[in-house]
Amino acid sequence: MALAQPESGGLPPQRAAPARGSLATTACMETLQVGYLHAVAAAAGCSLAQPFPDNGVDWHVSHGSPGHTVDDEVTIKVQLKCTYQLPPHPPGSTFPFTLDNDHLVKLARTPVAVHKILVVMIVPRDPEDWLRAGHDRLDLRHCCYWTNLAGQPVTGRRRTTVRVPTARIFDDRALREIMTRVGRGGRP
Repeated sequence: MALAQPESGGLPPQRAAPARGSLATTACMETLQVGYLHAVAAAAGCSLAQPFPDNGVDWHVSHGSPGHTVDDEVTIKVQLKCTYQLPPHPPGSTFPFTLDNDHLVKLARTPVAVHKILVVMIVPRDPEDWLRAGHDRLDLRHCCYWTNLAGQPVTGRRRTTVRVPTARIFDDRALREIMTRVGRGGRP
């Protein structure tokens, strides 16, 4: 029986990575953020619905709880965005994110019957770094942050830069807290 001999450095030779599909990177980013939302909603005990046709909001997230006072089930609307143009762990208490004014107007409208939040995912530039899987975990990189833009004014001619708080990491606890506030008649 012949044994494979290690390279001179003692490590086995590197295998070529399998080819990535030809789907556009932006389409892959959209799919990744949807997977993140699904994971967070599942861990928070929420249901998801995708409006068809999409009218400027990507998802409806619903949460049922006997603790809600306005209804037994409350819903928020979620707009997802994804970027690789920001570093992981953005410095400071907020980071800038630019939206088309038409889109901002929809997200900033107030008062509303169903509250809306913007969820921004920051991913590494290289798709090879987007996720890591192991026997005990699946890590998606880097992070999603959320904000409620209700009342946010349009300041640019065609696009407006909004500030997204770095303390508002979008995870299952944050989603449950949002739904608890909305379930008591408050804002996200």
